[in-house]
Amino acid sequence: MLWEIDILPLDGYSNRNAERASEDIRDLRLADRPQVFAACGYLLQGELLTADHIAQIADELLVDRVVERAVFGPVGDPNLAEPPSRRASSQESDGTVHRQHALALVHVLPKPGVMDPVAQSAIAAIGDRGIPCDAVRTFRKYWISDVSGDRIPAICNRVLANEAIEQVVVGPLALKRLDTGSPYHFQRVTVPLEGLDNEALMLLSQQGQLFLQLAEMQTIQRYFADLGRDPTDIELETIAQTWSEHCSHKTLAGRVHYRDENGQRHFDNMLRETIFAATKTIREELGDKDWCVSVFRDNAGIIRFDDQYNLAFKVETHNHPSALEPYGGANTGIGGVIRDILGTGMGAKPIASTDVFCFAPPDTPALDPNGTNELPPGILHPRRIMRGVVEGVRDYGNRMGIPTVNGAIYFDPRYLGNPLVFCGSLGLIPRDQSFKQPQPGDAIVVLGGRTGRDGIHGATFSSAELTSESEDISGGAVQIGNAIEEKKVLDVLLVARDRGLYHAVTDCGAGGFSSAVGEMGESIGAEVWIDRAPLKYEGLSYTEIWISEAQERMVFSVPQEKVDALIALSKSEGVDAFVLGKFVPTGRLILKFKETIVGDLPMDFLHHGRPSVVRDAVYHPAAPHWKLDTRQQQSSTERSPRFPATANHSTDILLAILGSLNVASKEWVIRQYDHEVQGTSVVKPLVGIHEDGPSDAAVLRPLLGSDRAVAIACGMNPLYGDLDPGHMAASAIDEAVRNCVAVGADPSRIALLDNFCWGDCERAETLGSLVRAAIACHGTAIVYGTPFISGKDSLNNEYSFTDEKTGERRTIAIPATLLISAIGLVHDAAKCVSMDLKTPGNFLYIVGLTKNELGGSHWSLVMRSEAQNSGSCWNTGPLDPLSRAPFEIQPGHDTRISDPDSMLAVPAIDAPLAKRTFAALHAAMDTSLVRACHDLSEGGLAVAAAEMCFAGGYGAEIDLAAVPHPEDAGHTIVLLFSESNSRFLCEVPPDRADAFEKRLADIPHARVGYVT
Repeated sequence: MLWEIDILPLDGYSNRNAERASEDIRDLRLADRPQVFAACGYLLQGELLTADHIAQIADELLVDRVVERAVFGPVGDPNLAEPPSRRASSQESDGTVHRQHALALVHVLPKPGVMDPVAQSAIAAIGDRGIPCDAVRTFRKYWISDVSGDRIPAICNRVLANEAIEQVVVGPLALKRLDTGSPYHFQRVTVPLEGLDNEALMLLSQQGQLFLQLAEMQTIQRYFADLGRDPTDIELETIAQTWSEHCSHKTLAGRVHYRDENGQRHFDNMLRETIFAATKTIREELGDKDWCVSVFRDNAGIIRFDDQYNLAFKVETHNHPSALEPYGGANTGIGGVIRDILGTGMGAKPIASTDVFCFAPPDTPALDPNGTNELPPGILHPRRIMRGVVEGVRDYGNRMGIPTVNGAIYFDPRYLGNPLVFCGSLGLIPRDQSFKQPQPGDAIVVLGGRTGRDGIHGATFSSAELTSESEDISGGAVQIGNAIEEKKVLDVLLVARDRGLYHAVTDCGAGGFSSAVGEMGESIGAEVWIDRAPLKYEGLSYTEIWISEAQERMVFSVPQEKVDALIALSKSEGVDAFVLGKFVPTGRLILKFKETIVGDLPMDFLHHGRPSVVRDAVYHPAAPHWKLDTRQQQSSTERSPRFPATANHSTDILLAILGSLNVASKEWVIRQYDHEVQGTSVVKPLVGIHEDGPSDAAVLRPLLGSDRAVAIACGMNPLYGDLDPGHMAASAIDEAVRNCVAVGADPSRIALLDNFCWGDCERAETLGSLVRAAIACHGTAIVYGTPFISGKDSLNNEYSFTDEKTGERRTIAIPATLLISAIGLVHDAAKCVSMDLKTPGNFLYIVGLTKNELGGSHWSLVMRSEAQNSGSCWNTGPLDPLSRAPFEIQPGHDTRISDPDSMLAVPAIDAPLAKRTFAALHAAMDTSLVRACHDLSEGGLAVAAAEMCFAGGYGAEIDLAAVPHPEDAGHTIVLLFSESNSRFLCEVPPDRADAFEKRLADIPHARVGYVT
């Protein structure tokens, strides 16, 4: 018997899902005045279910009787299809009556095999009441009118459902049973490689979603030819995920031949010789005072916190899945990085989350005036992506009870095809639990969620370029998370750690069991019994079980004598636990299904057999920079841009910058995150009298019996990379560090994480820009004394499609994007400083030198927009990846833009001076000389001062003539809006001004005004 329960709002209460659908339909211009009513529902299957059972389930479990009601019956009951209201017409407030067009009934259900967390919770609760229910499935239901019938398919596909994970049924449901899988009939599968030419090998790589390069496919072909046999499907899949860009970082950690204006340089391992080398140099200089514990070897980097605890920090990307299914992609992005922290050392307790998102503008047109689709095929609208990503991170973190305390949102049209989703997690771990080591003979034990088809090919899919066909061929790579399940796993893991029940643990992330077991057993060997894995439903093949990335699973190396204790502990918390195999000292990975060997690979070939390919990288520096002309007269032969500097014009620019997407308040997002849970926040993401000012960094005091704290911040500006990726990288480090310093962190105890998100690095120019950024990271980090402790790259962030209007093949590449995350030690949380102004009459000081550096600035964006609107020749085209504008990156072309803005000098750093500046300002804060501090970044001095005023509820009077600057930077526009690095605006009480100035005696600084 299959029953349906519809949950509807009571009359007079908001129907938010309906309101949202109506808004989206209007925004996408699919209808002018759509009428929508929405309900959520449940399908319940059970041979012994009765109407009384269904009424009890609805009343006790599913309905909030204060605001909701239920309608139920057997599936197909005509009453279930009736709309909640049968109004023949709708009437506007002005009296206008609109006759309804034909009413459409639409059901949206998760596809069979897609994770349904609410259904899982429901069936568990139903079972607790002893009601005989076999399966549950959720759905959403919409009644739509005042919409043209031919628009219903577009509304279903672009507003109501995501084809990657959901199915649409228009009209009443006619299901007889829920699809819970069918029995699997075992068959060992081999993949013929003998005799395949290069074209056939690459066809196999693409169609099999291996996404391996030709040299790699040739290596695999030769290896099995030498063995005299073909690989099994599971062997080929295991190699593919282990060698994927996502898992092995083969581009950045590979051999690169690099050329730029300074000559040539060869890297045998580019990451090791830049990012890793910087950390190695810093640690050698620190000697016995080294505070790094574990870097670039575990799931996360670990640094010292105090005498008892260390801190683990990791930031991951989840870009490709979020492009296909924003909610699920972001949901599992934050869930995955939390598991990275759980799998670091012997297990760290997650105490905070961070997130940084990059989207195309939410006002990107969906349809042209004629109603034709403006978006490339296969692309979700940026507003839908943005909302889904924000909600995905929100729901997972909030449900796990982990505060989301720091982040950023960045908009650029070039993220249309590939949104970027960075998720970070910070953990606290006892010092004596910071390392792990699996032992021969240990059992391989898995805890957590059951295995399904969700997440298959996730690791290889994340390493490939997205295309308009990705949704069809890679929909299975999208995972849906279950935060409640992961919270239970977290609780079990921490208790098991403290009881000493295991030798090692890692998360089951990209590649599923293949990655987790393969990595843990690399130096030992492993024997795996795949058929023992509990499944969500029947029908999975042995290969699907092995590579599935189904969420909320951890893999442990457990002494045989402690297996029963770990399984008993898990069951006591309602967590599945089972033995998947054992670590055996053979140096081989043996995979069995019901005693049949389906895979046999040497660990050495799996982890070290990938061929080394030399990639070419080239960087062509931009033309000499222009600077904003500071003279009154300008000859007709000079091309340096000049703009008026009247007070009204400056005010208009400031308002435009404050209202721009990248600077405007993100409070609407931040408020959705619980940043107070666990009760450790000192400096919050929003500060000031109304708690709406953007804090430079978050500060947490994780041990309530100690005043020691930790600051978390980030730095990123992709527009700088359009001009010079080296300066972009250095500026990102500077911004992340100064954000930490601005709240009170010790600049000598700040560690960094790098996240490189780039386009197709098979192009020499694209890879060249990445290498230039990495070289800059190396030099800047060494001077600042800020070691890198972890990182992650995401390459191939490009979207290819066939233009429906011209028939041309088009590519949208993201701008080169480097996120630098910083974690800094705060010795005394009581001395932390926030950015909001505190007291009228206090002095305002600017610390640092303001230079003629407007390239990539928000001033330049505003002026570009103004030039577009006025028809000025200064701008040569909009920032539009769908036009033939200079900002589009086409294959084989230089990655830098050709806009005259590129001639404006991009902010550079004076690293030795910056280091001294940070140290001097920190000393001033440490002696309580500073009441408020804000770093100068997006929008420069004008925006920083405005934000401090908004947050504090006071005003400020500033004399621009007093701002320290070189001779060529005296222009009002430069002083107001330059984004030069290493600068701060500080509030200092008059009675402490002399002491403050003495602390900064050797640093460029000046008193520029006061609080009003």
